Amino acid sequence: MRGFSDGCRREDAHPDRPPVASRRAPSPLSVRVSRTTSQMSVANAKHTVLNPVVPYTGPIPGGLHPGEIIIIQGTVPADADRFQVDLSSGCSTRPRSDVALHFSPRFTGPPCVVCNSLLREEWGEEEALPLLPYKRGAPFETILLVHKDAFKVAVNGAHLLEYKHRLPLNRVDTFSISGNVRVHAVGYIPNSAIYSESGDLSLPYKGSILRGLSPGRHITIKGQVSMYPHSFTVNLRNSATDNIALHLNPRMKSSLFIRNSYLSDSWGHEERELPFFPFSSGEYFEILLLCQPHQFKLAVNGSHLFEFRHRVQDLSSIDQLEIMGDLELTDVKLW
Repeated sequence: MRGFSDGCRREDAHPDRPPVASRRAPSPLSVRVSRTTSQMSVANAKHTVLNPVVPYTGPIPGGLHPGEIIIIQGTVPADADRFQVDLSSGCSTRPRSDVALHFSPRFTGPPCVVCNSLLREEWGEEEALPLLPYKRGAPFETILLVHKDAFKVAVNGAHLLEYKHRLPLNRVDTFSISGNVRVHAVGYIPNSAIYSESGDLSLPYKGSILRGLSPGRHITIKGQVSMYPHSFTVNLRNSATDNIALHLNPRMKSSLFIRNSYLSDSWGHEERELPFFPFSSGEYFEILLLCQPHQFKLAVNGSHLFEFRHRVQDLSSIDQLEIMGDLELTDVKLW
């Protein structure tokens, strides 16, 4: 979608006052729904702007909502001093539009990344991270994940920072990038992925399912069973309670595949029927889980195994995926 207007270009209007020191955000993020985030990005983008002229300003398709992602792929010139990304309410210059997120990597002086907001033409208190993951002369990928209470930023697949909202999300409708940077693509991804809460695919894995599950959604889990496994566990649960809507527990030594729910502090009836046991020591696997109106359907390596009737009626309350045990994860996706 090259045709976004860049008529609302703006200069780097961020003040030059020294950044106020800030600690790295405590809540890590990596949008690593695969091990190669950059490969995921372009394929999953619903709207893409290719090779925009910098400075560039354009509308955010549909505005911002929790769970959505903005991806910026580009290269830092060898002589770069700084560049900036702004998420704002419109593109007015007089008076200046409010800026919900001003994100500015700075290469001169002490290297840092500065974040701020502009409200009623006044900058707020800066939040500065004394860490710069960008390198002059090198390509980069920046991912902005929208949460209901904060923006989370990852650079080149690693969590960088979290920035609490100072402006209501429903007012944010404009994306801008300016400064000394070359931009190859800007992509907008709807809220359809699972986001690792630990920053990677390490175990135990916890992934947030923003807005919860709904009929028609699929989850794929790819990995490798350990060489000397006992079992592993996959839970679809509610993050605010102990409730587990779907508990999956393949047990390699006994060739059992247990399915159950944990609701109101007690386990329900176990389901064990199985046409065959699909997992083997050291072997790669792919689990495909389909959420239907009245049940889950599960297949492994392309072969259907079973259905599991819903025991939780409010599917949107299922907002967390847990994976643990004797395996290595290589990919987790939801669509």
